[in-house]
Amino acid sequence: MHIPSADTATLTILPFAQALDAAMEPSADYDVTRWLYVPNTYADYRYLLGTRGMRPLICVGVNPSTAAPDHLDNTLKSVERIALGNGFDSFLMFNVYAQRATRPNDMERTCNQVLHRENLQAFDYALSLSPRPAVWAAWGAIITRRDYLAACVRDLVGLAAEHHACWYTAGTRSKQGGHPHHPLYLRKDSRLEPFDAEQYCAGL
Repeated sequence: MHIPSADTATLTILPFAQALDAAMEPSADYDVTRWLYVPNTYADYRYLLGTRGMRPLICVGVNPSTAAPDHLDNTLKSVERIALGNGFDSFLMFNVYAQRATRPNDMERTCNQVLHRENLQAFDYALSLSPRPAVWAAWGAIITRRDYLAACVRDLVGLAAEHHACWYTAGTRSKQGGHPHHPLYLRKDSRLEPFDAEQYCAGL
């Protein structure tokens, strides 16, 4: 369980570029040739967590919880299974908002624009790893828990369009709002299906 210690506006936020540089250096805690973990130590926010490969699936959740390299939670285990089961050789877990909070109700009430800006840098980097990036929308109906999350999603969709990304979902979308299914309770053989992210944003 991770409960935020404070609003992220009170923290010193490590810029994504600096955090990425550190994540490329050898670590005593995990194998950096297998894992990408940014920042590379446990913090109150996380930009990226995943495995390295030539064809990654970028999974977009709402916000990070406790997962770390070699210590995936059940959501991340499901993400990895579905990525591999759909023909990808790796996965990258990204989130609409970078603040760690196991319970979405513990997320801060106001968007920290500094954190959001650096999170967009992380998404831009993840998208740059593939000539035609594959992005799995997986944030569930809990995207409605904070008003600012819809604006964050729109920013992500706009950035993904610049990279000509293909969006996907897995599982049944919610009846109200058409929100994409969260990964946790998906069947291990779930197939990815095309997702019109721009049309979804129009209804947010």
